[in-house]
Amino acid sequence: MSQALEDLLDLLDLERIEEDIFRGRSRSAVVPRVFGGQVAAQALVAAGRTVPADRPAHSLHAYFLRPGDPGAPIVYTVDRIRDGRSFTTRRVVAVQHGKPIFHLSASFQTYEEGLDHQAPMPSAPDPASLPTNQERLRGYGHLAPEVVERFLEAREAVDLRYVDEPPYGKFGEPREPHSQVWFRTNGKLDDDPLLHVVLATYVSDMTLLDSVLLAHGRGGWAVGDVVGASLDHAMWFHRPFRADEWLLYDQESPSAHGGRGLGQARIHTQDGRLAITVIQEGVVRVPRRP
Repeated sequence: MSQALEDLLDLLDLERIEEDIFRGRSRSAVVPRVFGGQVAAQALVAAGRTVPADRPAHSLHAYFLRPGDPGAPIVYTVDRIRDGRSFTTRRVVAVQHGKPIFHLSASFQTYEEGLDHQAPMPSAPDPASLPTNQERLRGYGHLAPEVVERFLEAREAVDLRYVDEPPYGKFGEPREPHSQVWFRTNGKLDDDPLLHVVLATYVSDMTLLDSVLLAHGRGGWAVGDVVGASLDHAMWFHRPFRADEWLLYDQESPSAHGGRGLGQARIHTQDGRLAITVIQEGVVRVPRRP
């Protein structure tokens, strides 16, 4: 296991303050606020620690309310909404400086047999044939060195490989609003199903709005041609998976309007099983000229 992954797992290992109250720390991000995937992952950890281990998470729905302060702790309060025979529901509010910055609702379910079908896995090259995140970023002479270093530091715990050029690698002309990324953790994880769901949640916020930028030929914050932030985030966990094995993140944007952009995605295991569906809307604004 890489040191960066150990550090990330330590970051996600919340301190229990009271029965249903937890405290988390933050780490540096590619933007000067708490990374949204970190808050979502920590909130899911808090919820999961109040649920029996035989009830894995099957969905989450979240709103980003305020930018998080990376220099201050985050307090997560869990509300035990319902404990049914098959389903358990939790609500989590993340608070900093006395104000809520994030709200999560998560649902957990005991395993059941049932109807089974799925959308087919899209075609994609083998991840081993693609350049690593570090190899791509080191080759972009148009990015400031400090931007490259912030990207590399923020994503060091994850082996993330774009199938095509990311928005900040090739921009200026609109492209198809579709992006594919292979990812896995940089090291093996234990077998706790919640841990794998939490790590996938963490990574899911890294690239989902890329397809919005591609549709308009924008490079994103890294080149300063848009400003943005996540607004809401939803995930459905369909089938078991491991976050330390290759997952294909197939992303597209069906709409951008009113200063907002929508991204939707499916995450497949390397052997073709549909593991997760993700939808996110974010603020995507073109900076005003002085």
